[in-house]
Amino acid sequence: MGFSFKKNFEVTKMDYQKLAADILKNVGGKENINTAWHCATRVRFKLNDEKKANTRDIENLNGVITVVQSAGQYQVVIGNSVGQVFDQIAEQAGLENKNDAITEDTGKKENLINRFIAFISGTFTPFLGAMAGAGILKGLLALFVALNWLTTTSGAYQIWYAAGDALFNFLPIFLAFTAAKRLKVNQFVAVALAAALVYPAMVTVATKSLTLHFFGIPVIPTTYTSSVIPILLAVWVLSYLQPVLDKIFPDAVRNIFTPLFSLMIMVPLTLIVVGPIGSGISNILAEAVSGLYNFAPIIAGIVMGAFWQVFVIFGVHWTFVPVMMNNIAKMGYDPLLPILSAAVLSQAGAALGIFLKTKDKKQKALAGSGVVTGIFGITEPIIYGLTLKMKRPFICAVISGGIGGAIIGLFQAHASSFTLPSLLALPTYLGKGFDGVLIGITVAFFLAATLTYFFGFSKETTTIEEKEDNKIIAPVDGIIIPLKTVHDEVFSSEAMGKGIAIVPDKGNLKAPVNGTISAVYPTGHAIGLISDQGAEILLHIGIDTVKLNGKNFETLVKKEQHVSVGENLVSFDLEKIKSAGYDPTVMMIITNSKDYEVITTTETAAKSNWLLELKQK
Repeated sequence: MGFSFKKNFEVTKMDYQKLAADILKNVGGKENINTAWHCATRVRFKLNDEKKANTRDIENLNGVITVVQSAGQYQVVIGNSVGQVFDQIAEQAGLENKNDAITEDTGKKENLINRFIAFISGTFTPFLGAMAGAGILKGLLALFVALNWLTTTSGAYQIWYAAGDALFNFLPIFLAFTAAKRLKVNQFVAVALAAALVYPAMVTVATKSLTLHFFGIPVIPTTYTSSVIPILLAVWVLSYLQPVLDKIFPDAVRNIFTPLFSLMIMVPLTLIVVGPIGSGISNILAEAVSGLYNFAPIIAGIVMGAFWQVFVIFGVHWTFVPVMMNNIAKMGYDPLLPILSAAVLSQAGAALGIFLKTKDKKQKALAGSGVVTGIFGITEPIIYGLTLKMKRPFICAVISGGIGGAIIGLFQAHASSFTLPSLLALPTYLGKGFDGVLIGITVAFFLAATLTYFFGFSKETTTIEEKEDNKIIAPVDGIIIPLKTVHDEVFSSEAMGKGIAIVPDKGNLKAPVNGTISAVYPTGHAIGLISDQGAEILLHIGIDTVKLNGKNFETLVKKEQHVSVGENLVSFDLEKIKSAGYDPTVMMIITNSKDYEVITTTETAAKSNWLLELKQK
């Protein structure tokens, strides 16, 4: 009888091909994918049938933080390695494009809110990173000018400003491309439509307030550079026009005449009708946000600072993105983005509190990396890997984010450019209320860390962590007997290692430590695991029970799955095993006991108490 143990928690060494294959298999295969794309931390699927997805199996994969089902999307949270994993998924599924995967339409109608959120997230996600980088660059240039490092007339400033501002100036073109992909219309026709809106001659006419006439119909002079809503409406209208044109023209000329008539109809229609309607909606949204914020900036700070990460969890945060970008386009600033930095930094602070408090090595490693990614704006690994699972740290972060947001709201800080809320975004907050931003995010970060350290851990969690440093808990309830008394020479001779035995009174095998499953036997009678402290443990149910070939056993975990103390590993039918004539005694063996001084408990009953204490030699 041999046992192999392997330990590998390094994400950088992860086999992305294998992880992608496992995810693809467990979402129901390529045929179950309607749409797939990824953002900064998640692979986002729209599945034809979510019931076919094995959520539990996906969550147990090494490299997956969690699964979120929200807003009509099946979201697999990966973390910073999401790009590499998605590339492998796209390649293995034979997808044409590694940024977006689309298969046939299922014909199912989702509710309007879910469809809107999916459309907005799919439209903005592909270039969100580029947009964040461009926004930071504009903020840095403002800082350099304020510090007299550059002047606005210098060549370096003008070149860098062009690099930072180009995306925002020509934003309708970027939005047209990604929106067309989401709505399944010709992307290049949509881009040509957007380019017409920001064409230099049209911009000049609008800025001079001149009125053009299209066959006698006046065109309202409107500037569409940096706008959001007009082009989204225009592409939406195009998505209804293109199928009609495709039906009218035969295959032989469709590739030419559909784009021709799409542009001939949509450009004037957008300039005369769709564009002004979109601009009107934009103005109303901007005025509404500005009015509400000016009326009660502190309340706005509390609500957005406290609940922004809740919005992220449910996926509804995407609905705010076009609003914030519209504010910048219409008012020249956005009041919400600085507040969101408090929400983000509070999660990073909670991760710091966990890092300082926890004794769980894997939890400490995740928290340590989470602090770094959190201050740079990526909070999903913190939320799904730590704070939300532990509950109390998430509440501490919500409270801290609300207080930090209230401070920022009180100072009425503004963002001059759109970028992801984080420390990197600070240059974009220069100007009115900047001192309030610094105070607010500092309070949010350190208050969350302090609250989490002192109140983020339950007594039960703390007790377990104190125990697991050097003590191994009972894996089953029952009567403790010396290992040397069991009727199996391999175990009783301690040839496999020192340990202890329990005559069980319940058919439920639980994890005796926090650790990773290293071996799962098909017959279900044995489990191998490695504790987070490095102890290699074999849990063996019964004597010669391998002969049952898995009958009366149900394995509840998979190899390489991380488990916590008390988590169920195997369910077994105790009475049927005894009726079949087998001894059900459970052996717990430390297979690398040569590395430890093993101390056995003096108690006689096993019931969630410690049975073995290990001291490093």
